[in-house]
Amino acid sequence: MSQPPPLLAVAEEAVDAGIAYLAGAGREAAARRLKPSGEEVTAADVEVERVISRTLRRRSPGIPVVGEESAGDGPAPSRCWLLDPIDGTMNFTRGAPFYAVSLAYVEAGRPRLGVVDAPALGRRWRTGPRSARPGGPAAAPRVQEVHEAVVGITGTGSGDARLGERVALLQRAAYRVRMQGAMSLDLVGVAEGWLDACVCLRPKPWDVAAGTALVRDRGLAVLGADGRDFAFGSPLLVAGDPALAQRVLDMVGRRVHWGGERPR
Repeated sequence: MSQPPPLLAVAEEAVDAGIAYLAGAGREAAARRLKPSGEEVTAADVEVERVISRTLRRRSPGIPVVGEESAGDGPAPSRCWLLDPIDGTMNFTRGAPFYAVSLAYVEAGRPRLGVVDAPALGRRWRTGPRSARPGGPAAAPRVQEVHEAVVGITGTGSGDARLGERVALLQRAAYRVRMQGAMSLDLVGVAEGWLDACVCLRPKPWDVAAGTALVRDRGLAVLGADGRDFAFGSPLLVAGDPALAQRVLDMVGRRVHWGGERPR
């Protein structure tokens, strides 16, 4: 009997299928509509999820697939695939290149492997051994102090004044703050070193699962609101060098009211 394919190979094959659909989709697939939550969604989000989910079910039967566009309100199974078919839909609908397909395998509630593909940038990141990117600049040295750090932040659209105060404090304290609109790519930025840290506000599991796996694979910290290792359901995620991540968490996490709707 032949052995089942490694799960990372399955993940890459499934992401390949989603990227192939996007490559042939017309601009009409990027036309936006609004979900009841107020978030944007497109026909491409739905179709990429369908294509990838179909591949995963065929290649890894028995492992449930939880995708953003079809997930219910309950918690994800402790063992599953977690899929964000297009992370950064707002960027995608406007023709901006900063969006990604994000897929993770989760076991015992913890992301074990991840693949993030940014098709408009021609880049893919995965857990496991890395090959050097020819001609690319060397990553900046890791920093541990907030005033030296370039920090990404995503999920700032709630209009909560208290949250705004924390964001403003971070903007004053950090060397630079970047708002790029895709949690998976902010986490990739931390893993690759073009961001020193990132803050994800009210993340859903599919928003951050693959990126969390990548960051941890590089030996860096991903913390939740309680200062422990991030777990799904936490209203806040901070990633970076362990010392820096803790300092950023102390800055943005104190006295913030985390009730209400998820920011858009």
